[in-house]
Amino acid sequence: MNSGRPQERLFRGGGGTYDASVPLPEPPPWRRPRPDGEAVQRRPYLIGEKQVEVVNAALRLRRPLLVTGAPGTGKSSLAHAVAAELGLGPVLVWPVNTRATLTDALYRYDAIGRLRERQDGSADIGSFVRLGPLGTALATRHEEQPRLLLIDELDKSDLDLPNDLLFVLEEGEFSIPELARLPEDQAEVAVHVQGSQEKVRVRHGTVRCRDFPFVVITSNGEREFPAAFLRRCIRLELPEPGPDQLEGIVRAHFAQDLDQLQAQWPRVQDLIRTFTDRRSLGGLATDQLLHAVHLLQQGIRPEAEHLREAVLRELRNGGVR
Repeated sequence: MNSGRPQERLFRGGGGTYDASVPLPEPPPWRRPRPDGEAVQRRPYLIGEKQVEVVNAALRLRRPLLVTGAPGTGKSSLAHAVAAELGLGPVLVWPVNTRATLTDALYRYDAIGRLRERQDGSADIGSFVRLGPLGTALATRHEEQPRLLLIDELDKSDLDLPNDLLFVLEEGEFSIPELARLPEDQAEVAVHVQGSQEKVRVRHGTVRCRDFPFVVITSNGEREFPAAFLRRCIRLELPEPGPDQLEGIVRAHFAQDLDQLQAQWPRVQDLIRTFTDRRSLGGLATDQLLHAVHLLQQGIRPEAEHLREAVLRELRNGGVR
């Protein structure tokens, strides 16, 4: 960690050339690519005891956990933290937008690709079916741990999508019509899953879970969901972290450099105060505070007005949207 002295600029803006013999500074730990073979990125994640109890209730009931809260409160990160702690493997992510459909999350069928292959004499339909994130979560084999599925920002979806999800989440199964129509001698087909080269076997076109996956659904609270959908979920509201929790989050993320950071702790506390003050104007994400602390440890003054506007810019009410 840097001692906090002013640093030379990496980019000078004058048309010069950076000295390639001097290595660029390391990015923050959470902005470094995962090493090969590392299933889940382990980032420190701190929430209150009451919130932990709600997560555990959803895990025990195997009900979807509907997580709401302001942007930047760590809704999506919660899914990755649970998967890492319980050893559930890489999180299956379904990022929802206005064009998202349930079928996209269940499976994709490459009809054109299969037509071309059949013309060449191949009829292996399973090679042209790939399960989506929700389909993969449901297709976990009996000997495997249940998977964790993150349905991110469901409130951005079409109005009908939450209702469309009800049957699949409740029954734990769905049908692939292209496979259900096959003759009896082709009743079992191996299809691709998301995120690996492995295949799972599907009988009579039906994917049926042997163990319900753990589903985390996030929402920024931009719309109401149907009552029938809500009663099938365990609901968790993530509050914005207070100053004490923010201090804990900073200490956890910079644990390897804590001794050096401690020497600058008064400046870190000033950053936390600035962060909480600006957050009240329209919302800030906790990551923005961590970015500011990382700049501080590199000898940069994130509290300077032009950097404060760039790094600690509000997310709404006239800020960045």
